[in-house]
Amino acid sequence: MDFLHRNRIIYKRMPVTDIPTETYDWGWYYENGTSEFYSLFNTKVRINSYKSLKWHIIVLRYLNMSIEPQKFYTLCEYIIDQNNGFITFSVSVGILHNILAEVLEIEFHNPPNTRVRKIIFKDGIGLSAVDKLKIVGSVIGRKKNATNFDIYESMLYLHHQRQKITMRKIAGYLNVSERTLYRNMDNDLKVEKKILNEALQQGELFAL
Repeated sequence: MDFLHRNRIIYKRMPVTDIPTETYDWGWYYENGTSEFYSLFNTKVRINSYKSLKWHIIVLRYLNMSIEPQKFYTLCEYIIDQNNGFITFSVSVGILHNILAEVLEIEFHNPPNTRVRKIIFKDGIGLSAVDKLKIVGSVIGRKKNATNFDIYESMLYLHHQRQKITMRKIAGYLNVSERTLYRNMDNDLKVEKKILNEALQQGELFAL
C-alpha cells in the first residue's frame, strides 16, 4: 500500500451524489443502497481471477484519469507482481498489454459497475469485523425481510471475519429465515458467495 500512497493513487472513493439515509458515529446507512462507493484492496483477500484483475484495473483507471498512460502501466505492473501481495497468480506481459489496451480506450460515460452497498464504515474507527457484522445485523436486521443488498453486506463482513459464508449464518445476523434468503438471493449473489468462500480458502492455504 505504501507504493499507492507514495504515488498518490486513489483506490477509495465515497459516494458523490447519493445521500445517506442515516449518519452514525461509525459510518453511514443508505436505505436504498449506493453504487458510488469504491474501496479497493481493503481486505487481505487478493485478486484471484482475470475477471477480478480487469475490474480492479478499470476502477483504478476511473479513479485516476489524470495519470499518464505510462505511469498507469507502471502501477498495473506493480499490481500484477505477486511479490507485492495484490494477486494470487502470474500474469504475462502480453495479457497485461491486452487488458490495458482495452481499458485505456474506455471513455467512462458511466462509472464502472460495483456492488450496491447499504452500509459504509468510517476509516480508523477501531471496530473489529465482529463489531461491524453486529452493526450490519442490527441496522439491516430491523426489517423482517432481506434484499440482495442486505445479504451482500452480511456476506462481506462474514468474509472479512474470515468465516465461511453459509445461509444459516446470514439468516442469523439478518434475523430472517433461511427460506427468505433462498427466495430473495439472486444467481449473481450465489456465485459471489462461492467466490468469496473460495478466496477465503485460498487465503488460508497461502498462510500455511
